Order: sequence, then structure tokens, then C-alpha cells
Amino acid sequence: MTEETDLDVIAADLLLDGNIEGQTEDQTPEQTALDKKINQHFAGLVVRKDLVKAVKGNAIVPSYVLEYLLGQYAASDDEATIQAGIDSVRKILADHYVQRNQSELVKSTIKERGRYKIIDKVSVSLNDKDDRYEAEFSNLGIKGVVVESATINAHPKLLVGGVWCICDIDYFHFDDARVVPWQLGSLKPIQLSNFDFDSYTTSRREFTTDEWIDLLIQSIGFNPALFGRRAKLIQLVRLIPFVERNYNLVELGPKGTGKSHIFSEFSPHGMLISGGEVTVPKLFVNNSNGRIGLVGYWDVVAFDEFAGRKKRTDKALVDIMKNYMANKSFSRGVETLGAEASMVFVGNTSHNVPYMLKHSDLFDELPESYHDAAYLDRLHHFIPGWEVDTIRGEMFSEGYGFVVDYIAEVLKSMRNADYSDRYQQHFTLGSDISTRDRDGIHKTFSGLMKILYPHGEATQEEIEETLRFAIEGRKRVKDQILRIDATMAEVKFGYLDNDGGWHPVTTLEEDEYPTHYHRTRHAEGADATDSTGEEGSGATASAADGVAGTPVKPELYAGHREYQENQRGVSYATVLIPYLRGATEITLTDPYIRQFHQARNLMEFVEALAAVKDPADEVELKLITTESSDGPEKVQKQLEFLLRVKQAAAVAGITLDVELSDTIHDRSIRANSGWRINLGRGLDIFQFVSNDTFDIAAKIQQYRQVKAFGITYIKEPTTQPID
Repeated sequence: MTEETDLDVIAADLLLDGNIEGQTEDQTPEQTALDKKINQHFAGLVVRKDLVKAVKGNAIVPSYVLEYLLGQYAASDDEATIQAGIDSVRKILADHYVQRNQSELVKSTIKERGRYKIIDKVSVSLNDKDDRYEAEFSNLGIKGVVVESATINAHPKLLVGGVWCICDIDYFHFDDARVVPWQLGSLKPIQLSNFDFDSYTTSRREFTTDEWIDLLIQSIGFNPALFGRRAKLIQLVRLIPFVERNYNLVELGPKGTGKSHIFSEFSPHGMLISGGEVTVPKLFVNNSNGRIGLVGYWDVVAFDEFAGRKKRTDKALVDIMKNYMANKSFSRGVETLGAEASMVFVGNTSHNVPYMLKHSDLFDELPESYHDAAYLDRLHHFIPGWEVDTIRGEMFSEGYGFVVDYIAEVLKSMRNADYSDRYQQHFTLGSDISTRDRDGIHKTFSGLMKILYPHGEATQEEIEETLRFAIEGRKRVKDQILRIDATMAEVKFGYLDNDGGWHPVTTLEEDEYPTHYHRTRHAEGADATDSTGEEGSGATASAADGVAGTPVKPELYAGHREYQENQRGVSYATVLIPYLRGATEITLTDPYIRQFHQARNLMEFVEALAAVKDPADEVELKLITTESSDGPEKVQKQLEFLLRVKQAAAVAGITLDVELSDTIHDRSIRANSGWRINLGRGLDIFQFVSNDTFDIAAKIQQYRQVKAFGITYIKEPTTQPID
């Protein structure tokens, strides 16, 4: 059944106030079905993620410290309990968290009371002259506090980098000025002491894979609704170093994409250090006193601000790091020691991807000592940071996620497990993939499988998705190494299924910029050819010109094409409009033109048509869509959107008619130009884009990332009716 809708008739009844998206008042977020399910199966182990911002205030403290407290008092879906818990946590922070500018007041409180509980970052060093351990409190500003050996044995991380703790500090004044009056009464690191892994995996079975991924994304602190599947997997790859021993990960990309957040805020088992602060004694071993460095105590050591071509580097450090990343060991004099810390390198890029591919390589920003094939070959996975959106306020989650110290302990407990062979019953890696490439693929695959399928249950399609993602990350490393060292042999990255079918794997930037991607680093000239022999983007193909310079209209492609999630360079002008040139009657069938962003897509489709039509011609555009099912208010808003598009289209000589139908499902465009276009996702091919005037992606489609979609072009007789 269909219903013709005349938008002009309802226009008088609609209040068009210029605020299409409307305003909402601040209120408690409504629980989604996923939130309810999370609380049902992980009661007491999850917390509403927006509460962290609510209690943090001016406290410069990691999120896992705040969530530890919220997990004690506000791990509930009962609003009254949550509010009481927030009040309790705020009071604890106000009374016991040491603000640096109030340290003297806190010290006075300790003196007057004799004992007082504080929350502070504590680091310990050995005073070998007096043969004792001494603690330093970061915010309180006191040091020389004696610590018992038993405390150090129980919490050795106090010796390297420091640990956030809840402590009781005592004050006893002595006449001897050499004796420190501060004494440590008790010390408890802020992290979970134990958990039930079997309960974790049992509860995992109650969630679909999509639900589980969304739970993990909410646990990180992001709203999964604003991320595509590939973008979610990229976020979860950042967790692999916590669940996989000796995992070497690099992420390079633009500023502001949250590259270092996971390693500074997410887990008490990770240590984030500035790239300029790295030394051999700090990282590996101090030969003067024999003390082991960070890799001996932390699960993850992340190097922030790692990129920067002009940065000075210690060649000895690079050599030791190479050996450690390859062999999981380092030398202390004549003795060789092993460690399990994963290494993460994050840094900013100053050029976009096509520029780097054309002029150098994707590792271009690294310091010279690290821009070395032997070092880079130790990396297991390269996260394409340029695919990650800049963090915006609306991207943060208001839903429920794991208390981070809980999920941190879960990940830590799985470091000894090995899931790297879980694909072998279905697939076989290509025969020319080297041992080092294979190790990188295996470790990424194993890590993702532990994160996504800790219960060991995954379908063949899910295993294949994980395997392809792991292969792509290692391929990105290897392809860039080939640009740096031409003597290394090329590798065909892919896998075989049980029927012997070969499945090649490409990187997204390879699909987006094939001409530049297949240029070697040492190729001469800007117009070098790619691996298929086609000329680069700067060349002009004379074959496209007719006799005496008369342009020949290129033949339009007929068939099916697939586009990957996060791909750029796609627009309606390139994938749709060439097939609609000259059409005067166009029917667009898309059941989902309901929300603001969907109406904006329709408006941009109209704009693309208007840009190529003769101003003197008229085009009849018929939209067949469905009415919103979310209630009368949403229906009215939908009709407002459509009316605005109709009015705007009329200015360009495009008449928009709308038909509401409750029987359509497929998405397509048919035109009297002789083409039918089957649209896998309709017009909704782009990922979230802001309304920011200063965001170029908001204005120009080709700079947006797309969702994964397919499109099929079918040539039809021009005489065939389109209705």
C-alpha cells in the first residue's frame, strides 16, 4: 500500500524555526537495551561512563583511579544508588585526593590528626646508604618516607614509574632533624585484587558479537553508534598489547585522535612515557646498580610523541630495542635477561597519506635511527591513525561499560593464552609469507580473538574478518619497509580457504591511492607508473582524447563495486551522477530518509544533480521512502526535513515528489538516462560528519570516510518506464 504525500499541503501546519535538529535538555541518559543486558550479566562490574567526567572535576588523575572508586560505590543501574555513589566518590576525592596546590593543607591535616588517608601517586627508590626503601608522594610533595621491604615485594611497580595508591600517612615528629616525620601506615594500589574469569566467559556467551564489541567500545569510553565496524576494530587493536605478551604496535596519525589515551588512562598495567625521556637505564637496565627498567615490571610500555624527524636518538638504545623486540631479551653486562612488556609507539604525522606515499613512505615522520628496515620489521601491526576521527565531545559514551580496572585484570589474565591457531581449521596463510610476517599476523590475530571471543566461540566469517584485519596491519608495515629497503623480497599477503581459493589482502590506502602506493621510495619523477603499468595521477592519458583533440566520452562501467569502511575519495558526484547526466526523470527508492543526516544526504544528492544539469532544464525527482516508526513527533520532523529539501530543490529546477510506502526494502535509483543503480546502503554511505563550518569533510564529500557498501550499475533500455 502506498500513500501520496503533498508536502505543500502540510507546510502550513509545520513550524519551521530554523533548528532542524532541535534541542534537548540535560537529563539522565535513558538506558538502551544493551545497557540493560550489560547490567543483567555483569552486575557490579560496570559503570555508566559519563560519571567519570561528572566526578573528575579538576583532579588530574587517571580514569582508572576514578572508575575504581565508582566501581566501589556506583556500579549499579539504579539511579538513586548512582547518585549516592557519585556523592560518596566526590566526597572521597574532596577529602582524600591530594591537589598539588593544597598539599600544605593536607600535610597540616596529617600533623593535627596524627594519621590521615590520602590518594596520591607513589614512587619508591632504594636508599643504599641507609639500606632502606623510601617513598615519594607526587602531589603531596613529601619524600624520604620509609617503606617496608614486604610492601616492595608485594608491589614492585612502585620502583619503576610509580603507582596510584590509597595510603594512610602517619606523622611523628623527632628531635633529630635527619629523621623524616612522615611514616607509611598502609598502602593499597588502586587496582582490582581478583576476579572470576569463568564467570566472564560465561557471560560473554549471552552477547552477540556486535553487542560485545559495543560493550568494549563503551568500556573504552566511546559511543559505539558513532563508529563503524572497522573503526571499532581499530580502537580494540589498541588493547592487544595488554592481552598479548611482547607485542610491538605502532600508530601514526593526525593530532587529537586519542592515540595515547588508552595507555595513560585505561589500565594500571600500562606506562606512558614521552619519547624524549627514553634511556637505556630507564627502559631496560641500569648497569651501575643492576636495577631492571620499565620492561621488567609493566605489561605495556608506550612511547608518546615518538614521531619527529629531527629528534635525537641514542643509537645504543635503538640497538637494544631491536634485540628486545625480536628476541624478548636484553643484556645486562654478560647476563641476558628476558621480559614480557609489549612496546607501543604513537606519534603525529604532519602530512596526509597521499603526500607521504608520493614523496616518501608512511614511516616518514620517525626519527632517522628508527627509520630503519631492521627496526621496523620488528613491528607486528601498524594502526592507520589517519582513519581515526578527531575526538569530539559527542563521541563519548553515556552508556555502561566495564570498570576499567576489572577489564584490565581480565586482559592481563589472558596474556599466557595463545589463540593464534584458531584460524587454521578454515584457512592457510600464503606460502611466501615469511616467519616474521607470520609472527606479526599470529600475534594480532591471537590478541583480537582473546578480546572479541574469549570464550573461544567464533564463526568462520568472524574468524576470517579477524584474520584479514591482522594480515592488513602487518602488510602495511612490510609494504613501507619495501620502500625503504629495496633488497627485501615482496610478499603476496593473503590466505587460502579449504577449497583452495586464494583471498588477497590489501590495505585501505592501497585501494584509495594505487598509483602512489605502488611507487617505490626511490622511483624517479612524479609520474612513476604503478605495478599495473598505469600512469600516475599527474600524467595525462592521451588515449582519452579523440581525433584533433575532440574529447571522447568514457564508457560507463556496468557491474558491481565494493567500497571498504573508512575509505575516502568517494562522492555522489563520482559514483552516482555520471549515470544520471541528461536524465529528466529519476526515481530514488530509499526506505530510510527519516533522520537529519539522511535528509542531508538527500539534499546533497540534489546539489550534485543541480551542479551538472543545464539551468534551463527541469528534472523530476521522485523519492519513495517510508514513514518514521518512532512516533508522531519523529514523523513531523521527517516531513519538515523533506519539505525543506523540496523547497531548496525547486530553486535549481528540480521538482521533488515524495511517496511514502510501507512495503519497500531495496534501495535503488532508476533514471530515463538508461541506468538502474542498486544501492546497498541507499544514500547513507558516509560515516558521521559534524556540522562544523571549519570541517572540510562537512562541505566536500570526498574527504569523508564511508561505511562499507556495495553498488551495482545495470544498463537498461532508455524506453523502459521507470515507475
